[in-house]
Amino acid sequence: MQRIQFIRNPTAENIGDSVEQFLRALGGPSCLLLEGQDTSRCRGFVTLLHGNEPSGITALHRWLRSGQQAAVNIVCVVASVHSALLSPVFTHRHPPQQRDLNRCFRPPFADEQGRLAEEILEILRLHRPECVVDVHNTSGAGPAFGVASFMDRYHEALVSLFADRLVLTHISLGALMEISDHVIPTVTVEVGGRADQKAHQIAYQGLQRYFTQNDVLGSSAHPEHKPLDIYTSPVRLELPADTKLVYGNTPVSQADLTLRDDIEQFNDGVTPANTLLGWRNTESTIAFKAIDAEGRCAASELVYFSGQELRTRRALRFFMITQNADIALSDCLLYAVSGDGSEILAS
Repeated sequence: MQRIQFIRNPTAENIGDSVEQFLRALGGPSCLLLEGQDTSRCRGFVTLLHGNEPSGITALHRWLRSGQQAAVNIVCVVASVHSALLSPVFTHRHPPQQRDLNRCFRPPFADEQGRLAEEILEILRLHRPECVVDVHNTSGAGPAFGVASFMDRYHEALVSLFADRLVLTHISLGALMEISDHVIPTVTVEVGGRADQKAHQIAYQGLQRYFTQNDVLGSSAHPEHKPLDIYTSPVRLELPADTKLVYGNTPVSQADLTLRDDIEQFNDGVTPANTLLGWRNTESTIAFKAIDAEGRCAASELVYFSGQELRTRRALRFFMITQNADIALSDCLLYAVSGDGSEILAS
């Protein structure tokens, strides 16, 4: 059964005045085929894999309303339309009782989300884009960054259209970005927090470059951009899903773990060693997990408890820290590399 509808060259008049009207007009997962000035080539643009991340679809709607024409053909996949429209709009990452779509891009494709992911992959295989950019919002506030599974000049050029940081990850979760290779370089771009207007602007400016420039894979793609900061092989700090997690400025006795309510500030810059992150309930066992590139648990290299207090073991660069407890428990608390951007390994 086909899940994705195809729309060729939508006009400003038929996409609605607002992003919500645009999504309601689409009605479900959609592939927008935009004819470029050079019809011999195409690029892929994917957005709304998570229904609570509006910056990518906001940028696309703004572009379509502008009436511009791209340099080459663009294949735009707008995925989790149903999730985005669940009330309140843009608050549901994925439908209740279904898997996270951006964890479904590898077999088996047995459930509804898996079959949708498989169809997205088939669309990309059919059109053979020269590259793919997948735009997301971070779960918490923080600066923009790109994510790639390996480093070469193509991936670096794509990320530089949107951000100053590139995260090179060994982690395999079934994300769309993991299909990347030298033939079709694919990157994820996290443009910032979902409620941050700056994130919407970053997404639009990056999309504008990605759509209009004749060459987005060469060194001239964004010549005024400074060299990227590279974060190598981050680890994910995870908790068991049944942990009672809350946020506050003092310990909450009914919780297993209380994280600081201003913890998202650590998504930017270097967090020094011994920084207070939160507090545990002394009667609770906190079973952190953080698997390094060699498959060993490196949680003790990141954090430790001093009495009731949770503190950083060393200088660290964090990203994707969230104050959403549901996401923190179903996905992860945060990602981390060493203060100099290098990988963390269990001792």
